[in-house]
Amino acid sequence: MAESPEAMMIEERLYIGGTLRPASGGQTFENIDPATEEVLGVAADGDAVDMQEAIGAARMAFDAGEWSNDHALRARCLRQLHAALQKHASEIRATLRAEVGACEVSLASAMFDMALGILPYSAHLAETFEWESDLGTAEEWGMPSKRTLIREPTGVAACITPWNVPMQVNLAKIGPALAAGCTVVLKPAPDTPWTGALLGRLVAEETDIPPGVFNVVTTSDNAVAQILAEDPRVDVISFTGSTQVGRLLMSLGSETIKRVFLELGGKSSYIVCDDANLDAHAIGCAFQATVQAGQGCSINTRLLVQRPVYEEMIEKVTAFYQTIQYGDPRDPKTHMGPLINAKQRDRVLAYIEKGKAEGARLLIGGGRPAHLPRGYFVEPTVFADVDPQSTIALEEIFGPVLCMIPFDTDEEAIEIANNTIYGLAGTVASEDVDRARGIARRIRSGVMNVNGGIYYNPAVPFGGFKQSGLGREMGELGFEEYTEVKVLCEDL
Repeated sequence: MAESPEAMMIEERLYIGGTLRPASGGQTFENIDPATEEVLGVAADGDAVDMQEAIGAARMAFDAGEWSNDHALRARCLRQLHAALQKHASEIRATLRAEVGACEVSLASAMFDMALGILPYSAHLAETFEWESDLGTAEEWGMPSKRTLIREPTGVAACITPWNVPMQVNLAKIGPALAAGCTVVLKPAPDTPWTGALLGRLVAEETDIPPGVFNVVTTSDNAVAQILAEDPRVDVISFTGSTQVGRLLMSLGSETIKRVFLELGGKSSYIVCDDANLDAHAIGCAFQATVQAGQGCSINTRLLVQRPVYEEMIEKVTAFYQTIQYGDPRDPKTHMGPLINAKQRDRVLAYIEKGKAEGARLLIGGGRPAHLPRGYFVEPTVFADVDPQSTIALEEIFGPVLCMIPFDTDEEAIEIANNTIYGLAGTVASEDVDRARGIARRIRSGVMNVNGGIYYNPAVPFGGFKQSGLGREMGELGFEEYTEVKVLCEDL
């Protein structure tokens, strides 16, 4: 059953120029519960007029307002927003359960609880970041010059966010962007509009963020989002989503030489060496591969196991998969909920059929669960003996599908892990720490976990190599993505 409206925090309006209002044309679109396929309610369906007004409001607030220069104001406002999210945490969690199909295990981690730390961290950076640094004095052509490096906010930031972990990514973009002094237009994914829209309400009602500094436009039309990449008033695009869309936004943004940074797809490997603790890593791999129904760009969806322990690992992984409880995300015992929509469910099922056709050995799962006739569910699925060159080994499935691949040597594991267009994350397991660390250093990925280490923290930068993206999110490096560098040279 769908979450009751009374339990959720619902926002059906846009937030533009300091005003909560309907879409200019009065249109709305339905917000669907992926666990039940029931309509939760509606969201404002913004059009080109709304988006252009939001960009204009952000431009004016940056050019003529106090935001870009007042570090103390920025820090105070971010802490106010953090307090507002804490105050309404139960309603927001209910909204995420209903809108995303998020289970308690996800909400207690990066989906929501851990994500809240991004805002106080961003506020801290606004206050303590070294905005100016001395580059020293030197004499050129007989003229001594003093040089100072200055960081300034980039300007208007377009933040385009996905549906899989919407609140985390929303905060990971708007926190550092606002802290750096940028103004923001947030465009949430159509499948999770309320998670973005409610931030507009909280900003309007519970913070001192000036009008135009933060704007939210929900829309069902992807063409409306493209305006952000095309409009010359936008200075920087921050996008999280598919590699295909990232390529498009980069191309569109190039017309006005926008700064573009992207967090895109992944096909990460979990490498288990023959001396690893198999019980611990069977559980660890299965746990992370099924959380949020496998809809995570950094999830390790390829399990590479050294051949002497390969069959034993198959037994342990399969046994643990049989214990995974999936279904109603409102049940606190549920580990895995639904996929986001019917299109994504059918896409995952098509990949499963492709895996079968390519000769991979299906160990468990492989279809829609018979006991869940409604909702966009796919069974937790494991393939063994996956060809490293096969489709399911190379392409991002974005569902609860784990591909097991045997390897003989460390060199072969490294080669398989690197044989992908992606380079976002990964894990290496070995009781020999030096061995594990040595393998991890040779994997071309933005983050690598060694023997159970966890990368996620607001202070830790996240992003990928190759077609997993450009730039970094979170940490001081993520903050710097929203700044420009100026060098001031003075005659002495």
